[in-house]
Amino acid sequence: MTFLIKQIIIHPVNAIDVFQEWLNDYLNFEHTPKKEIFWLDTIDYLCKRFDNPQDYAPCVHVAGSKGKGSVSRLISCILDEAGYKVGLYTSPHITDFRERICTPTGFFSEEIYEKTVKELMPNIDSIIPENLPAERPLTWFELVTLYAFLCFRNAEVDWSVFEVGLGGRLDATNVIRPKLCCITPIELEHTEFLGDTLEKIAAEKAGIIKNCTPVIISPQQTESVKIVLREKAITRHAPYYFVDDFITGSFYHFNENNKRMTVHFESELFNRPIETQMQLLGKMQAQNAAMAAVAIKKLLPNLDEGIIERGIAKAKLPGRFEILENVKGYTEIPAVILDGAHTLNSIRLTIDTLNKLFGEKKVSLLFACAADKDVKDISMLFRYRFEHVYVTRPGERKESNLAGEIEAFTNAEVKFTADADYKMMIKKAFEESAANGNILLVTGSFYLVSEVKEFLHG
Repeated sequence: MTFLIKQIIIHPVNAIDVFQEWLNDYLNFEHTPKKEIFWLDTIDYLCKRFDNPQDYAPCVHVAGSKGKGSVSRLISCILDEAGYKVGLYTSPHITDFRERICTPTGFFSEEIYEKTVKELMPNIDSIIPENLPAERPLTWFELVTLYAFLCFRNAEVDWSVFEVGLGGRLDATNVIRPKLCCITPIELEHTEFLGDTLEKIAAEKAGIIKNCTPVIISPQQTESVKIVLREKAITRHAPYYFVDDFITGSFYHFNENNKRMTVHFESELFNRPIETQMQLLGKMQAQNAAMAAVAIKKLLPNLDEGIIERGIAKAKLPGRFEILENVKGYTEIPAVILDGAHTLNSIRLTIDTLNKLFGEKKVSLLFACAADKDVKDISMLFRYRFEHVYVTRPGERKESNLAGEIEAFTNAEVKFTADADYKMMIKKAFEESAANGNILLVTGSFYLVSEVKEFLHG
């Protein structure tokens, strides 16, 4: 097996393809959720086998229900602007696996990915299963996380930023020893695995808080969630900082071209107000920018405000209120908006941004979500705004419940068309939006966004 791998990897471009094919033999929670498959002793075992690559460079750890990917990107971009070489680990990817393991502004060289594949795969293949902790099989996410650790070490990064995959306490990323942690807003999500209340979910997210390690906490829905996070920090002797206690005089507004947003916020942490233009759009992104700025100032107090502003300005992410215009083959659609929002509040904020940018213009909606999402309450958000709603599955890679979506949309009295054939529904949504001159919003799942991108590039 090892010999074949070395023969297959002739050109660096093939390395990621070989790695992904190899990964298919391992349980992938993102595609097939299962209970009781979370633990840290396996990833700890793997890290020790590779001489603890997770400890190579100082790092930041980011957990939460929404915004954690954006906060991770913003922090990494500020560090990049400060002249550091930075590794960024996020999930899921939209079109390219390397999106998960990259720099703040692009990919590492193909040689880094290839070198890491050659380092990781033969070593893992040589493990005797009986030697694994509790003889448990390895999982897809554990191996991808290990791959990220190794890539960052091989790339000789100065800093790394890690977004939690699921929860926090038992997430594979939680073997790192960060210089600082961030916890973004907590919502009801993955209740089957994290708990059925905001407080239980907050306790899982708070599992990333380390002894004596500062933690930055964004505004939360309830005081009870803040209490859970505060008490965990106190028990770990970790300095904790609530962003809303620091930020004053904040505002944001959209620019005329609809593709930039001015953000302004002040704090005693800064030598002067922060004001810059963001490519990430919406109220939530303004909050994310403030959180990233506070985090950086706690991490690097002497960093110049201009560097923070430029770092925030260059941050961009696919599938976060991403606006496409003049789409090939569908130029009659004024704009296609791709947003992977998948919680009640994040979708509410997506609609709020849509209304602020496009006013009363006609909009159609293409929606799909994973089986564990709060589709009953989410569907109520769509009752009046959209000309038509297309409901489907988020592709083949994520477990969904179309029957539950249909029931929810019917009870919400939303006018919709539903079909399990997501490729057909994507095509239908684009064709009918073009025929009617409607804006098209795609939301509910990053996996749906990925399928739409594949449709457009196919």
